Amino acid sequence: MAEQMVRLTVDLTVNEGKLDAFMSIAETMTAGCRTEHGTLGYDWFSSGDKKRFRLVETYENADAVLAHFTGPVVTQLVPKLAAVCSIDGLEVYGDPGPKVRELAAGFGAEIFEFWVGINR
Repeated sequence: MAEQMVRLTVDLTVNEGKLDAFMSIAETMTAGCRTEHGTLGYDWFSSGDKKRFRLVETYENADAVLAHFTGPVVTQLVPKLAAVCSIDGLEVYGDPGPKVRELAAGFGAEIFEFWVGINR
């Protein structure tokens, strides 16, 4: 079986009065992801009132997800982000590997195994 891409979605709610700090940290996280090998997408979406955000992440394979989870964006910046928002949900699509499964469980992640599809 060929290696599969791994995707994640993270749902966040910004704490009252913390939007500017949230947006600054999110922009720093995105800049850090630009240099990560195997990170294919790291896209933020906001509700109209900018109180809720969804982060959609796409990785080449499980090794790329592991590099992200153990790299500075997660180890250094996620704690700063968590200080200005709540993480309301984390979903993983595909097999992130055993170490990331363990790490993601700490965030209450739900993991959906790949079944069938098309990736181009």
